[in-house]
Amino acid sequence: MQSRVLSIGGATTDEEQAAKVAAAKAAGDTLGGCFEVTATGVMPGLGSHIQWDCRLDGKIAGAILSIPAIKGVEIGAGFECGVLPGSQVHDEIHYSEERGYYRTTNRAGGIEGGMSNGEPIVVRAVMKPIPTLTRPLASVNLQTHAPVQANSERSDVCAVHAAACVGEAMLVIVLCGELLVKFGGDSLSELLENVANYRDRLG
Repeated sequence: MQSRVLSIGGATTDEEQAAKVAAAKAAGDTLGGCFEVTATGVMPGLGSHIQWDCRLDGKIAGAILSIPAIKGVEIGAGFECGVLPGSQVHDEIHYSEERGYYRTTNRAGGIEGGMSNGEPIVVRAVMKPIPTLTRPLASVNLQTHAPVQANSERSDVCAVHAAACVGEAMLVIVLCGELLVKFGGDSLSELLENVANYRDRLG
């Protein structure tokens, strides 16, 4: 499991991000950004294609969106799927004696038909800027309806790095939950035995 910050305020390199944060702080403003979380070694078959509320991608999206200030989630190629042709979206299947079945791309982000497919699960999320600014925004007095300025509050400038760590934890929670759903067991040893038997059947 690993996470990385993809952008802050549109900046993608560490130097550009640091400059953006410094400029926003000086202006009394805040910044959002995007992060990515990847889970490797996930076995195929977690989740379900049968019921809408048991789909792995739906559970992951719900968990990531539950993180405060997260406004969007994509898995694999995500929103690019809406503009690319199918030939550039779907992952072709290959076979060789040495590797067995394999793919050279992972645009599905490790999930197909609501289930893990054995490829790395890749999740990206966008975080909005923190709403508490040191430079007050316009608001309204609830009693008089007169325009006022919001209170100036102490605020971090950006929390995307922290959100990425939380994203890792949320993805782990979902995957561990699905592991228990599929393999059950009353003890860790029984769970591991069930997993080992499943891996043997997969070959």
